[in-house]
Amino acid sequence: MSRFRFSKAGVLLALSGLLLMIYGVSRGEMSVVLQKAINLCMECIGIG
Repeated sequence: MSRFRFSKAGVLLALSGLLLMIYGVSRGEMSVVLQKAINLCMECIGIG
């Protein structure tokens, strides 16, 4: 008996999320998100 049970909806959602992440990385969105996160952290700390 399997310890994990996978539903079709869960697998479909995981695959679609993975595909969307790959699409975002291919468009260069990762650097935009990282830059926004750095700016937000600097503002919260009070450095920037």
